[in-house]
Amino acid sequence: MAMASLAPALLVLLLAIPATVHGASHTVGDSSGWNQGVDYSTWAASQTFNVGDTLVFTYSGTHSVQQVSKDDYDNCNTGNAIKSYSGGSSTVTLSTAGPMYFICPTAGHCQSGMKLAVTFGSSSTTPGSPPSPSSGTPGSTPSTPTGTTAPPPPKANGAASVFGMGNVMLGFSTVVATAIALVC
Repeated sequence: MAMASLAPALLVLLLAIPATVHGASHTVGDSSGWNQGVDYSTWAASQTFNVGDTLVFTYSGTHSVQQVSKDDYDNCNTGNAIKSYSGGSSTVTLSTAGPMYFICPTAGHCQSGMKLAVTFGSSSTTPGSPPSPSSGTPGSTPSTPTGTTAPPPPKANGAASVFGMGNVMLGFSTVVATAIALVC
């Protein structure tokens, strides 16, 4: 009898568990936020961005955010915004692979460095796709072209722990579903 009264609570708990795992969330400028005096080029270089990730802009009322073209980014042109954000906190989802450009349209802010360019790739590779063929002699060890270096390893952005948590939640969901099935 006690197990029968537990079933509704377990069902509610099961429904509260998120069904999907989302990309990483990047707080623009980390603890400095979207503000003057932050080196956004260095900040962006320390991040790994993928489709599905989000950029979270936090700022005071003297700032806002405009998504602009590369040309408008390079010239700090605020007249042709693709999208505009205001209100102190704005979240932008990186939905298509490629570059995105952001500026603060407050007079003089973009010119003083309050601008962000991010480039991001797809969120994953196709499962089971064969490795791309290498050029050169079969059986030879591939070489690194002169003048290039391997990219640095990606900075930990929480994605691994999010996916790990997703697996934990999936396992927990299975246990809860089994318990419900046994009770009913």
